Amino acid sequence: MSIKRSLITIKGIKDGLVFRLDEQCDFDELLAELQDMLENSHQAILSGPLVAIDVQFGRRQLADEQKLQILDILRTKRNLLVRSIEGFKSVEVRETAALRTPVTTISGMVRSGQVLTHDGNLLFLGDVNPGGSIVCTGDIYILGALRGMAHAGSEGSEHAIVGASYLAPTQLRIAEVISRPPDSGEEESSHPHETQMEFAYLLDGQMQIDKMANIARLRRDLNVFKGV
Repeated sequence: MSIKRSLITIKGIKDGLVFRLDEQCDFDELLAELQDMLENSHQAILSGPLVAIDVQFGRRQLADEQKLQILDILRTKRNLLVRSIEGFKSVEVRETAALRTPVTTISGMVRSGQVLTHDGNLLFLGDVNPGGSIVCTGDIYILGALRGMAHAGSEGSEHAIVGASYLAPTQLRIAEVISRPPDSGEEESSHPHETQMEFAYLLDGQMQIDKMANIARLRRDLNVFKGV
């Protein structure tokens, strides 16, 4: 009789738990085991007081939708706070300066009066409400609505960007350049059904907005301009 290999291992660390996901198995099998662990086999360590979770998926390639599926399962346990979802940090594939810094994933909601600060590039899975703020030394990518304030390149990097699924901030800031939404709200009303992810960046010291689909071209053009 063969013993089924566990697809997920849990390791305790000083300030929480690390979930290590199998790199090779079918993704649906991985989700099924995660669901079973939360509902049945690991009740003793996954119930009780609030505990921070770091999810590591190694060399497996995960789309944002797959990360959200993992988050949706973990959120069924209200005492689990997902702090990060990270893959293997390769040091071999580095095409641009932006790729040299890994992107940290954090999920949740930034409410009014809250400030989320991060050193590096950040992928935030959730909404930033009016009165809430995200401040990063690198890029900010928000898989959700940005209705508060976002400050990318907080230590002076003018090459940082701010992207969001729904870009309606009270204030955008990149390095020392600040941009606010138009007072009349004409920009928002002219595209009432706009759902494409957009990002803000600096060009000649001025804040610009473009569709996220164009970010690769923009970064390539900037690198050529800088002689990279």
